[in-house]
Formats: sequence, structure tokens, C-alpha cells
Amino acid sequence: MALLITDECINCDVCEPECPNDAIYMGELIYEIEPSKCTECVGHFDEPQCQQVCPVDCIPLDPAHIETEDELMTKYNGLIAAG
Repeated sequence: MALLITDECINCDVCEPECPNDAIYMGELIYEIEPSKCTECVGHFDEPQCQQVCPVDCIPLDPAHIETEDELMTKYNGLIAAG
């Protein structure tokens, strides 16, 4: 499952540099997460780093992008191979 930044985001800028896959970017109004790049930090860390640093707890799992841990690892391997 990819993660999702909700409209509770305060644009504090702490999540973007924590993402090892460069999946977080500044959207029109708030930060957003590109689901095709989000692996919930599988392959890098034990827990999603953006969730760990978010001061307002606005980064839940995205129910529109449900993935198993194996699927996230496959996505991670594809991202690493693509460079």
C-alpha cells in the first residue's frame, strides 16, 4: 500500500527529504506522494520515514493503492534497478 498525505498537511517540509525513493513532492497546495514510487520504505527502513517525522500525523496508508509487503519489495527492486 502506498502512503497518502492528507489535507491536514502544514507544508513543514520535513517529509520530502526523508523519502528514500523521492516519492514525495510539492503539489499545488500540499505535499503529495507518487504511489508508483512509494514502497512505505520497504527495502530501506523498517518503518515509513515520512510518517516518523510528520508533526501532524497526516500520512496514512492510501486505501486506493493496496499492496502486500512482497509487492512493495518488488516495486523497491524495480526502482533500484531503474536507478
